[in-house]
Amino acid sequence: MTANDFDPQTIKALAFDLDGTLLSPGRTLGERNLRSLQSCMEKGIQIILSTGRSLDSGEKFRRRIGAKGPHVYYNGAEVADMSAGKMIYTRFIDPQPVLFCVELARRMGIYYQAYFPAGVINEPDEDSSGEVLMADKLTEESEFYEKSTGVPVAAGDLEAYLAKTPAIIKGMFITAEETLEKIRPILEERFGSSVYLARSCPVYLETLAAGVSKGAGLLHALDYLNLKPEHTIAFGDEENDLPMFEAAGFSAAPANAKEAVRKAAVFQIPSHAEDGVAVFLEEQFRIR
Repeated sequence: MTANDFDPQTIKALAFDLDGTLLSPGRTLGERNLRSLQSCMEKGIQIILSTGRSLDSGEKFRRRIGAKGPHVYYNGAEVADMSAGKMIYTRFIDPQPVLFCVELARRMGIYYQAYFPAGVINEPDEDSSGEVLMADKLTEESEFYEKSTGVPVAAGDLEAYLAKTPAIIKGMFITAEETLEKIRPILEERFGSSVYLARSCPVYLETLAAGVSKGAGLLHALDYLNLKPEHTIAFGDEENDLPMFEAAGFSAAPANAKEAVRKAAVFQIPSHAEDGVAVFLEEQFRIR
């Protein structure tokens, strides 16, 4: 759809990427964006967070917003209604690509981590989903990731834990952009379409199961709500948000988004440093 087809009165759901879109450059949720989301909720519009973050990392933002219903996590590998304590959809990646990535990272001397589901290492408790993030050892990259997301990284033998379970939520390289550009063709040649590779940040390259994406996750969330994609706006700034743009009826990218993402979006909005989400919502939905 195009901007000419847009009618705010037909919009029933708003899907938001977090980092680089809804959150400020300091990775916090500003008061103006928060008010705009809550005003939309008062109008009966569903708020859906669609993020590469884990359940635990995304939960603090969901709670602050007060958004109920389904949300998309891990770039679509999990869709959960956290307010109801219900997992709606899960798709794990096969251990073999992850094991290959572990070996590749060791050979190249770069950092790789993997998320394991609840029950493999820890059981869920009241304050945690029980999902665990693990790397071979703690490094500057693990410290950077923990500071960025609030998710602690456990040190352990990844090969040993991969041998214990066929279930891995996702893996992730964290290294320089030029190194990721070398890694991606290696993975594409070896695994082709049997894995989904996602760039969620300039220094992140994620490995997930084929069929996983924010777009697929958003469709699962909308189906759960019995809402139509054409009544949805998706907001995002990175490569991993493009499938969400394709799934939704309308899309919006902040000025700080990658060029390809801005070009793909129906609407271009001010940057995340300028509360671009709030600016757009205030104008289109006449809220303050």
